[in-house]
Order: sequence, then C-alpha cells, then structure tokens
Amino acid sequence: MELTKTRTESRAGAMPNRLSVAKRGMVAVRAREQLTFEWTGGAMHSHIVVVEDDVDQLANYSYALSKKGFTVSGYESPDEVLHALSGQPSLVLLDIHLGKDPDAGFGICRWLLDRYPGLPVIFLTSRTDEIDQIFGLRLGAWDYLTKPISAALLVEKVAAVLKRANRSRQALGSVLQDGPLILDPDRAVVTYQGQHVNFTVTEMSILEALLRAGGTLLTYDQLAERTRQTVVTNNTLSTHIKHIRRKLKAIDPSFDALINVYGTGYRWESPPG
Repeated sequence: MELTKTRTESRAGAMPNRLSVAKRGMVAVRAREQLTFEWTGGAMHSHIVVVEDDVDQLANYSYALSKKGFTVSGYESPDEVLHALSGQPSLVLLDIHLGKDPDAGFGICRWLLDRYPGLPVIFLTSRTDEIDQIFGLRLGAWDYLTKPISAALLVEKVAAVLKRANRSRQALGSVLQDGPLILDPDRAVVTYQGQHVNFTVTEMSILEALLRAGGTLLTYDQLAERTRQTVVTNNTLSTHIKHIRRKLKAIDPSFDALINVYGTGYRWESPPG
C-alpha cells in the first residue's frame, strides 16, 4: 500500500502543473513586453503625474511606478498641479476627492485636457458609483480604476494605456481635410470654413475616425473603440455626434455631412464638389 502511494506521488510530482506552466509563460511574455516597452522609449521616457491627497498612497504609487523605470511627480492638491506642473506629462493618475472638494479631480481633468488635448488620464479613486465612472469617461479619461488596487496591477494598467497612447500617436497622419473642414491631429486643431471649432478630445477622436474612414460606415462598436475609453454606450456616442453636428451647424446651418445609419453607426459624406 505504501509502495503504491509513493509511486502515485512520484508520478504526480513528475507531471507538470498546467496552470503553473501557463503562469510562467505569462511572466516570460510580460518580461519581454516590459523590455520592448523600455527599448522603444516607454518607461524610460515616460513622465507619470500622480495626484493623490493621501500621502501614504501617493508614496506607494510613486514608488511602484519608479521601480519600473517611470519618472514620477506627485501632487497632493489641485493648487499644486495648477502652479507646479510644467510641460505635458505622459500620463496622469488622478484621484477625484481631493482635500475638502469631493469633485476636485473632475475639474483638474478638464483643465489638463483643455491644456493638453489627448493626454491620457486615468481616474484612480475609491468612488465606485457608476455615474462617477460614466462622468469621468465622458470628460475624456482613458480609464477609471477603483481602490484598493495592487501596485502590480496599477503598473500594468499604466503601461497598457501608455502603449495605446503610443499607438494612437503613431497612427496619426498628416492634416486631414474634406472640403471646408480641416483637422490637424498633431496640434489637436479643427477649423471649419476658416473658423476654429472647439471640440472635446472625444469629439475630435470620433471626427478623425469618420474622416479617415473615407465615407465607409463605422459601427457603434468601431466608434466606441476610437474614443479610447473603456465604457461607451450607443447613446453616449449619439450625444457626441449631436455635439459635433451642432458645433459645425453653428458655422454653417446647411451642414449635413454626418450621416446616421439607423441602429448601426455613422459615416461621413463628403460635400459635393
């Protein structure tokens, strides 16, 4: 009986644990990705700004990111961000409740995106209400993370968003023009009939996607992907389209290039001539 048990244990010990093998493989892949990320100008050239009023959490986040090669600047209040931030960071981790202001992070997000259109912002907060998440994403945040979060997962999230941002920048081409509409992705500037149009980051991303599609229909899912946000509903997209249409109609009441294909998506129809 004892001999049988020993053989069984020996046989079990010799068999590879599939889960362990899979995990080791994932670790190896992550290691290669991290090296590639650094070699291609990722972590070593990325400046992460963390806005967090809990000094312990601020220190923990900063330490975890610094260990992976990121340059990190930490701020505890909106005033510090407004007066001390110099130059565009690569990414901002932003708490919502700062000091006595429960919504300070939303205001900082607006200020950052007005100043640096396209800047990746990730909300990192203990607020779990869906309405806060939707509002944050509609402001133009690239992701919304809730506390508590492990240092390892936080670093992965930051690296993933930076990769998306790098791919988005690489995908940007030259100035796009269709009739009287001109969109400069690099400068985040849109003009229509010679007049500047003030679009949000999300509106500009949707408009750019439609222009690049060259009249091809883009489904709701395709447009949602172009917004770079994680939670986008059809109604949200329709609202963004409505705002784009309204801003262009304010310059030219006859504007009608944004075509809705009911229940499917939208396409851009170039004006005649």
